[in-house]
Amino acid sequence: MDIDPTPLIPEEVPAGHRSGFIAIVGKPNVGKSTLVNHWLGTKVAAVSSKPQTTRTRLLGILTREDAQLVFIDTPGIHLPHNRLGEIMVQQARSAVPDADLVLLMVDLTTPPNQADQAVAALVADNVQLPALLVLNKADALAPDQLTERLDAYRALGQFDGEAVISALTGEGAAALLERIVSILPTGPRFFPADQLTDQPDRFFVAEVIREKALGHLEQEVPHAAAVLVNSFVEREDGVLAIEADILVERDSQKGIVIGKGGAMLKAIGSEARADLERFYGCRVYLGLWVKVRKDWRKNMHYLRDLGLAD
Repeated sequence: MDIDPTPLIPEEVPAGHRSGFIAIVGKPNVGKSTLVNHWLGTKVAAVSSKPQTTRTRLLGILTREDAQLVFIDTPGIHLPHNRLGEIMVQQARSAVPDADLVLLMVDLTTPPNQADQAVAALVADNVQLPALLVLNKADALAPDQLTERLDAYRALGQFDGEAVISALTGEGAAALLERIVSILPTGPRFFPADQLTDQPDRFFVAEVIREKALGHLEQEVPHAAAVLVNSFVEREDGVLAIEADILVERDSQKGIVIGKGGAMLKAIGSEARADLERFYGCRVYLGLWVKVRKDWRKNMHYLRDLGLAD
């Protein structure tokens, strides 16, 4: 990922205003998207308990009077098993060199493994960048385990600081945010103050629908599901009309997503529509269909249609 450092917004900012790009890296399911959503005060990235929920690099933009922080939320670094996995890992790796600061995020509820070591090596390869170790899920760990886990993760490498947090509850997140601001260089705003992400509405809608699907689906189906938004129209009556396809790879998966009597698809659509209405502040019509696209995770044509590949 190439980041153009040229400011996009030629506006006056206070003296000493800070700005920069912060890459958040880690293995899957350590809480990267949850932390970004917490800082922004709204959901711009899908979150679930399923590994590899984040599939593409996205920017979460936090603008304050004194600073603009552009968080690069990256897919979890893992051993890929298909073309989609390869693209996800490459996007995560490419985000680091262009950043002003790197956050290596880890999950304290489990000891370090090879995936953590691989991410730490990626950070170490970019020695010129300041890096903070972010130790997440502290609220889920017994006090007598905390010291041992902290020491194990600190041994992953040399860092410019650390923060023990809970992205879910927000504990420690405010202090970490202030530490980040203090590290960023002085500079202008790169995005309008009211912009939250670099992704279009269709991407956001697809992420909301996919998040609800992930919450209901089990086994391999969540990883084989994707969402393609076909229509996004604001009607004259003020209703936002959205039509989207949930793509799966096999006929058997289609039946699971639809559910008995359409119950599963109805639940996914109902929950997604409620989130979209809260976000957009208007009534939403959401039409969902389930379609089979055989082995779409290996097919560059489908990956490009879904915005997951260039």
